Amino acid sequence: MGIMILTGCQKSAAEAGLRDGRLPPCPDKPNCVCTQDSSERHRIEPLRYAGTQAQARERLLNILGQMERATLVMAESGYIHAEFRSAVFRFVDDVEFLFDDAAKLIHFRSAARAGYYDFKVNRNRMEDIRRRFAGPA
Repeated sequence: MGIMILTGCQKSAAEAGLRDGRLPPCPDKPNCVCTQDSSERHRIEPLRYAGTQAQARERLLNILGQMERATLVMAESGYIHAEFRSAVFRFVDDVEFLFDDAAKLIHFRSAARAGYYDFKVNRNRMEDIRRRFAGPA
């Protein structure tokens, strides 16, 4: 019996990106959190910032740059998209940030591309980013 190679197991980042100026809602799976989702199961509080949007963006980019297995996909003035890969199986999670400068909030969405359960990996990652963002500069 030979080795089975699985291909096409992960979706592309096609589900990432803004829809009418908002982050897309989470799918009906527990492997996603989003600050703009109406479902309590997926809802999480956005990041709050003082100062300018540029300062908050720079701080967030620095945090992402220090995190293991993170790859920056896109960094525009009001939107950031990063990918996080799991250590063993290299599963990809898409993490997006949308700045609302009028409210001084950073909305975000963190979702697994594949699978159903994520054992709260996405929620825990975003709470880790929240702690780092709120900590000393």
